[in-house]
Amino acid sequence: MPIDIAARVLANRPLSSDYNVLALAAPAIAAIATPGQFVMVKANAGADPLLRRPFSIFEILRDARGDVTGITILSKRIGVSTSLIYDAREGQRIDCLGPLGRPFTIVEPPTHACMVAGGVGLAPFATLAQALRARRVTSTLFYGARSAAELFYLDFFRDLGVELLLTTEDGSLGERGRIVAPLDRRLAGMPASTGVMIYACGPEGMMAATAKTAMKYGRPCEVSVERVMGCGLGGCYSCVVPMRGADGVVHNVRSCIAGPVLPGDQIQWD
Repeated sequence: MPIDIAARVLANRPLSSDYNVLALAAPAIAAIATPGQFVMVKANAGADPLLRRPFSIFEILRDARGDVTGITILSKRIGVSTSLIYDAREGQRIDCLGPLGRPFTIVEPPTHACMVAGGVGLAPFATLAQALRARRVTSTLFYGARSAAELFYLDFFRDLGVELLLTTEDGSLGERGRIVAPLDRRLAGMPASTGVMIYACGPEGMMAATAKTAMKYGRPCEVSVERVMGCGLGGCYSCVVPMRGADGVVHNVRSCIAGPVLPGDQIQWD
């Protein structure tokens, strides 16, 4: 069962004028969270916003002895909720419910892991990269953003031994263009006998392109969908995703409980 707490803000680290990483004292949630799961948070006690908002668990925090102490969330300031998170102060209490949702499938060697992130879609991949490193899985992060100023935590992934392939829309860092292009080239160059698992999170168009690229080469792909969620527990039906069943019939699933991690080849993208 998820845990509901008033988590104390441990730190608020701005990454840019719009992005920040918020650290929350939530050891009970951190102790049972797995890569790909999320929390529902509310940064104020008032009615605006009325509902909590979902955020992937970005990092699991530990003290000097290795004991879990909390979690972080990666946020981009867009609306009321994310502005409150960007402005949160140390010591402030934030309602936090989690961990929630279906996590990623963690592969084992010799399977190669390809993580595909667009913008704030980097959020679920910090814990995933650590889990893959613990299993000695060779990993590549395909990470795209509008500009170099919006590519974060590069040294974090390098220190884990993750290969980085970067793209920016303006060409300020890495290859100019969209992140699916280098993924396509990499998959095209891999022998069919090489095991690969693709993980993706980011704008829906990017995830759709990633899933279709994976299908083109016959590779499995899990996507962490980003849907507006009212409750995170399956009660409000605000986060439905159309998916094809084994019989080919399209039906809606609630991404907060069936996901957020879903098989990319079963989602009705069009």
